[in-house]
Amino acid sequence: MAERGRPRCFDREAALNKAMDVFWRNGYEGASLAQLTEAMGINSPSLYATFGSKEALYKEAVEQYDAEIGADINASLSADTDVRTAVYETMRITAEYFSDPERPAGCMVLLSALNCTPENASVAQHMCDLRKRSGNILRQRLLRAQAAGEIAATANIEQLTAFIMSVRQGMSIQARDGAGRTALLAIADATLVAFDAMTASAKATAQDLHGD
Repeated sequence: MAERGRPRCFDREAALNKAMDVFWRNGYEGASLAQLTEAMGINSPSLYATFGSKEALYKEAVEQYDAEIGADINASLSADTDVRTAVYETMRITAEYFSDPERPAGCMVLLSALNCTPENASVAQHMCDLRKRSGNILRQRLLRAQAAGEIAATANIEQLTAFIMSVRQGMSIQARDGAGRTALLAIADATLVAFDAMTASAKATAQDLHGD
């Protein structure tokens, strides 16, 4: 028997994807229950019966986002390639996802819960933890590269990690403000120039990576 308030032909995954889109565009606090239920094609009792609460729905939507988009970005860092290529691929994929015309601009993890009221502090902290996790994945990749001799032993990995993460976060805001793919890919190229200077281990150029 279907749960109370839930439509008979309820497609949970489709509804979750619709909720993800609403949160991504409007932010956690900006997404009203009316907007969510309308997009998901369900009523409020169904939303609560299925997901428990708005916060629980949001966190599950973020997990969905992370599985679809974050996984591809993280995969580029764990790929069996040199660290320079891995960093460039991370920035390239970031530029392409942030400027995908079929999706909201920018990054859901970066933009959807930056400013929350005290009542929603747990949501803001959850997203902060996710951003720190992303930074740690990058940091560990850079440390492995340094240990393998791909990055100079004198390179400051903390500084390099903070720089790359800051550029990615800036790309998200640029995309939300209307920057297109060409502009974001140019930022990815510029990041590689800075990466070379900060690691003293340049072995290729952005032009080579593009195959031009």
